[in-house]
Formats: sequence, structure tokens, C-alpha cells
Amino acid sequence: MMKATLTAEAEMLHAPGQSASGLAAAPVVRGRLADYLELTKPRIAVMALFTVGAGYLLGAGASADMRVLVHALVGAGLVAAGGSALNQLLERRLDARMRRTADRPLPSGRITPEEAASFGAGLSGAGLAYLLATVPAAAVLAAAATVIIYVLVYTPLKRVTVWNTVVGAVPGALPPVIGWCAAEGWGGMGTAALLFAVLFLWQLPHFMAIAWMYRDDYSAAGLRMLPGIEPTGRRTAMAMVLTAAALLPVGALASFIVGGSLACAGAMVVGAYFLWRSFGFAQARTDREARRVLRASIVYLPCVFALLLIDALVVK
Repeated sequence: MMKATLTAEAEMLHAPGQSASGLAAAPVVRGRLADYLELTKPRIAVMALFTVGAGYLLGAGASADMRVLVHALVGAGLVAAGGSALNQLLERRLDARMRRTADRPLPSGRITPEEAASFGAGLSGAGLAYLLATVPAAAVLAAAATVIIYVLVYTPLKRVTVWNTVVGAVPGALPPVIGWCAAEGWGGMGTAALLFAVLFLWQLPHFMAIAWMYRDDYSAAGLRMLPGIEPTGRRTAMAMVLTAAALLPVGALASFIVGGSLACAGAMVVGAYFLWRSFGFAQARTDREARRVLRASIVYLPCVFALLLIDALVVK
């Protein structure tokens, strides 16, 4: 009787013409899509695309063409997604040793290396081809440099030297250059270099804070990060303070030249806050202080770029 009742209830739940196997397959499909999405590191991609868009709008100014902006975002997004997938492919064995990454699609076995390789290479290739067909060649070269340095240089260096963080900051600082080149081609590269410098310096205390918080995981995986080889945190703190201190004048100068006095003033305020939090870590060197540095970095970047856009496109 109970079996018959349960069967009847199951049949009532099915939509007309939909089989039980169809219902069972739906979560599997959603799970596979979620796994592939995770390979693209969507949160990192969103931040990168924000700076791509900002770089384009700052470069194009009043002559901005929304179609070109969309082309730049689509192409750069595909390249970034593909690069992230290839990065996870190369680091799958290392990820399996760390608690925070062990459940990623590759180390958990939900996606095979062959699938990830095809997915990553396909997305990167499609993104570069799309950019080549829609935006100036300078933007394509900047995007190609981003994925090549990220996957083939930075990723293997993480097991070799603590300087990998500096090398990794190069592809991380190229997205606004991609956007700028989509608007201006090779023109105004000096200004694009200022945007690059801001993002380059910003990444160093940002990633040092992350490396400190997850130092045990990184050490267990064999990654050469500064907090892992110097447990006292003195050199990590020094690196944070020096780069945050350098970011203060560089960010203010770039904001004034690209934007104006409003952006410059805002960059000085959030830059001083970022530096203050870095000094806080230097004094205490705890996970709590490192997290405060990380939060300050997350405040800094969108604030500076938002003020740049407001100053350059609205105030001026």
C-alpha cells in the first residue's frame, strides 16, 4: 500500500510527458554547468572585466561606442575564463592538497583533465579570435600577453620562487590596458601605463594578505609564498607596507592625470586607508589584521576606478 501511494505521488510530481529519468538528469546537467562555471573563477573574472570596461571608457571618453565596449568585454571575458580553467588544470594536483581547493572540479574528479584542457583552450582561443575580429590589434596582443604570462609563466613559478606574486601581478594589471587599447589602439599608452601601475601595485598587498591567511594550505601544497617561508611575517608586512605606500602617490598621480582633482582626492583618501591597514598588519601580523588589509584592498580598487570614471566622463 505504501509503495503504491509513493508511486502515485511520484507520478503526480512529473509534468506530462516528462520521465523520471529526465527529472534525475536535470540536477546532473546543472551540476556539470556549475562545475564548468567554477573553472572560470567567475568572481575574479567580474573584477577583471570591471577594469576592462573602465579602461575602455577612460580611453574612449565622449566617443565611447557601446558596441565596441561589449566586444571588448565579451572577448576579454572569454580569454579570462579560459586562462582560469587552464590555470586550474596545471594546478589540479596542488589544489588536491589544500582544504580550500580540494573540492574544485578537477581535484575532486568531477571534470577530467582532458575536458578542462579542451574547455580552457577553446575559450581562450575563441576570445582572442573574437577580439581580433572586433577591436584593434593592440587589445588582442594585450589579451594574449595576459593569458600567456598567467598560464605559462606565473602558474609554474608558484612552485619555484616567492617572486611569483610580482610576476603574477603583471597579467593581473593588464585588463584595463586591454580596454584602453580597444578604444585607442596604440595611442595614449603612457596613460594606459598609469592604469597598469595602479593595478600592479594594488595586487601585491592584496595577495600578500591572502597568502598570509592561507599560508598553511599553500605550504602543504608546495607553493612558494613569502608567508610560508618566513613564518614571523616581518618580510610579508614589509612588502605590504612598501607597496601600499608606493600605491598612495602612484594612485593619486594616475587619478589626477586620467581623471582630475576629485579622483585624485578620493585616491589619496582610500590609499591612506589601505596603507593604514597595512601598518596594522605590520604591528600585529595576525589573520585578523590580514583580513582587514584584504577588505581595504577590496574597497580601494572599485572606489578609485569609479571616481576616475565620474571625474573623467561626468565632471569634465
